[in-house]
Amino acid sequence: MKKDLIFLLIIQITLGLTIQAQDPWMREATDIDPNNYYGVTMANGVMGIVSSAEPMKVSDVVLNGTYDYYQRGRVSNILKTFNHVNMNLDIDRHRIGPNDIQNYQQVLNMKEAMLETRFDVGKKASVKTQLMALRHLPYTAMITVEIKAKQAIEITPMSVIEAPNHLNDVRNYYAEIDRPHVKIPLMTSVGLSPSGRIKVAASNSFIFEEDHGNEPTLIHEDWDYNMHLTKFHKKLRAGETYSFTIVASACSSEQYEDPHNEAERLSIYAMLEGKDNLLRKHKEAWDMLWRSNVTVEGDNQITQDIRFAIYHLYSFARAGTSYSLSPMGLSGLGYNGHVFWDTEMWMYPPLLMLQPDIAKSLLEYRFERLDAAKQNAFAHGYKGAMYPWESAGDGSEDTPVWALTGPFEHHITGCIGWAFWKYFEVTQDMDWLEERGYPVLKEIADYWASRVERNGPNKYDINNVVAADEWAENVDNNAFTNAVAILSLQYATKAAETLGKTADPDWNHVAENIPILRFENGVTREHTTYNGEEIKQADVNLLVHPLGLITDKEQIEKDLKYYEPLMSPTGPAMGSAILSILYNRLGDAEKASDVFAYSYKRNEVPPFGVISEAAGGTNPYFATGAGGMLQAVLQGFGGLQFAEDGIIQESSSIPAGWRKMTISGIGKEGETFTIEK
Repeated sequence: MKKDLIFLLIIQITLGLTIQAQDPWMREATDIDPNNYYGVTMANGVMGIVSSAEPMKVSDVVLNGTYDYYQRGRVSNILKTFNHVNMNLDIDRHRIGPNDIQNYQQVLNMKEAMLETRFDVGKKASVKTQLMALRHLPYTAMITVEIKAKQAIEITPMSVIEAPNHLNDVRNYYAEIDRPHVKIPLMTSVGLSPSGRIKVAASNSFIFEEDHGNEPTLIHEDWDYNMHLTKFHKKLRAGETYSFTIVASACSSEQYEDPHNEAERLSIYAMLEGKDNLLRKHKEAWDMLWRSNVTVEGDNQITQDIRFAIYHLYSFARAGTSYSLSPMGLSGLGYNGHVFWDTEMWMYPPLLMLQPDIAKSLLEYRFERLDAAKQNAFAHGYKGAMYPWESAGDGSEDTPVWALTGPFEHHITGCIGWAFWKYFEVTQDMDWLEERGYPVLKEIADYWASRVERNGPNKYDINNVVAADEWAENVDNNAFTNAVAILSLQYATKAAETLGKTADPDWNHVAENIPILRFENGVTREHTTYNGEEIKQADVNLLVHPLGLITDKEQIEKDLKYYEPLMSPTGPAMGSAILSILYNRLGDAEKASDVFAYSYKRNEVPPFGVISEAAGGTNPYFATGAGGMLQAVLQGFGGLQFAEDGIIQESSSIPAGWRKMTISGIGKEGETFTIEK
């Protein structure tokens, strides 16, 4: 079809412009245009820091799990907090700005989760900074600065804390704690969220390399309520290099009753740990994460692209928490920081394979909001638990009122049930199943049993929903919705039997009578009134992967051929990734490779190639798309599948040019799988 030819042309153009990566760990930005710049995120699962085109600046700092109502859509938003890692630099009393620098370069070191920035200031100096959200300290960031004088100069570095306009009652503080062995400077800002419900605080401190007593003299300046800074003067000889470090902590009353004092304590702790210890522990924590990794021999660029996606999912989530994932992760205010099906269906599967402990945290988020889901079901006249389409802080519905997805996109509850059972399959954790898994699965099954309309055998209809193809609103018997309902009911039964409990026999009875519709030619029908309209994304095809409800190859091929030409080129990135997996299942590795490239390459935006939701989009980073892309790698080319007793490898095939793919650190045992040509 004409659309297919356009797709292939885009792929060829995109791939033809791709420069082969020299180092698969380094993502480099050299041609930096401030008017066409989409930053990369330094994050540790709690704090997200987004880079800026302006030297020594960042654009946003957000805190996971911290939501309030402001500015946008009459619903809660993830809170953008103090920008506490900005800097200014004067050289010979002149403020250095974009017009003063040359050879500007930013490089993301994914292995060490560090953004390195380099630039020259004419014939006077060269500057290098390294920014990281420390992995082992969830509320703390670190910036190291190295300034090399090309001639005799005086430098005035400044650490700056700025408040976004939506914070209220901002208070700025500065203090120095003097001990015989150390002097601790503390610059702190405290404010209230837009509603006044949440207190936020940020504090930072310098770490100097000089011995105590020989450090530079610090000067604190209050500029206005929204900004203050701490600076020092230092004269450098030609050829001399001077280095220092800033540690910066941020938290809110969602994490601590007293965020003001806690932010200062955390910065003091980091300051006295010292740069070398902080850097070592940060790298060790990332080394542990990168034990679960993917390497493609023969194509450094593909390896880098895959690791770029893994890096973002690792950065946006954290084991041992009850924080979940937004479609845009911690890269800013995209989708208000809310939690959708994007978590369970798209980002969760690769994390469950690569990092089961992180996946567990995503489920803990849902478990803690079970009561809110039960209240939501009650409000809609149902039993059990009905999870909201958009979830934020308390687990109530947070979808803007104008969007029909909030009242009607009910498949989210089935997606959560699917995810909970898959965690048990991978880990076989009976204690978790008893304490966390089954309580959720039971309530989800009760919801679907009350949600269906019992109109006779094979006619337990689920009517009036928004489909996974969200352009289909208020339709009946949507294929994907019905499929996750069937699986949720079956999984609840299995969970009960595994624990030696008596399952409600109605669950299986209902599951057996929920219809999956077909056209007369045998193609699975998206919903009762569907007749070949353009679709936003895969819906029916998801019954093959990730759901596994359709396994017959003839049916897979029939549905794929029907729906692929109907998918809109303006739809979100993850849909095409699913088609790549299906082509792999059918043994067509060449088509799988083409569709795989199409699923993310056209969505890359400058200068780092972070991915947007759709081609030509301006709302990166689209972590949902990264999740889909990684499913295509792990479960498509890699052939990995969730099975009743863990993760197995079925048929696999890698594209031309990939000599060998190694997938390491999979599942609870950290297994390694290899695929060769």
